[in-house]
Amino acid sequence: MTDLRDGSFEEDRARLWGRRAAIGAVLAGAAGAGGWFLSGPPGGSEPNRSATGPDGTCLKLPEETNGPYPADGSNRLNGARVNVLTDSGVIRRDLRSSFGGLTPVANGAPLELELRLVDVGAACAPMAGLAVYLWHCDAAGDYSIYGLTEANYLRGMQESDASGVVRFTTIFPGTYQGRWPHLHFEVFASTASAAAGEAPLLTSQIAMPGAAAQALYLADARYADSIAPLAGVTFEGDGIFGDNTAEQRAAQLLNLSADGASGRVTIGLLRNQA
Repeated sequence: MTDLRDGSFEEDRARLWGRRAAIGAVLAGAAGAGGWFLSGPPGGSEPNRSATGPDGTCLKLPEETNGPYPADGSNRLNGARVNVLTDSGVIRRDLRSSFGGLTPVANGAPLELELRLVDVGAACAPMAGLAVYLWHCDAAGDYSIYGLTEANYLRGMQESDASGVVRFTTIFPGTYQGRWPHLHFEVFASTASAAAGEAPLLTSQIAMPGAAAQALYLADARYADSIAPLAGVTFEGDGIFGDNTAEQRAAQLLNLSADGASGRVTIGLLRNQA
């Protein structure tokens, strides 16, 4: 299994771009979000989606790697440090377009995300004023800036409102060899602290429901390159999610609407954990 947890971009690039497999014609189907949601996950079970443990307590999401493509100032590309968090254009809700003078737009099934931040040290009280930086791959499994140097789409940051909620408009992510479909995120004390290079309060990942991913990838030709990678991995066997408890994986799993057009997840963290 490919492990993209550590290493510089240059070290990981060959592994990422070596994932392409010859895939035949995909099933004809919907080109958008409608009509692709099916029940029954491929390659493993999906735990109940919950922000609480079996005893009703609030769960802190586990720390996860930010991977080789965060563009948060923690790694370099061609010798230069990559950091979109200092660009004012990164503070936005709609992540589908590029910003800062770049023009490519991510093409995929639309997805409305709602992330709710709660303090596990204060009975799951909502956490207002925190900044969430979200990024993920496109329908083909590629990340902007690194593999796609002419684009910086599917990256953005928002501050949580009085209810601790952050909302993003994006697309359902594709996937690639060795990884379950996922979203990356970091939570900062504020957008200013993110731009100043301060450490995040939490770095973690959100898992996509397998049944929805399988149905979409088969129905929508834009996701053709994600079919084979998804077939080769399970949620429980994923190199990132797999070492978490069942309760932690349940908390990390996106609660997707029946039509696949929107999803919610509760992010439990400690305000003073950094």
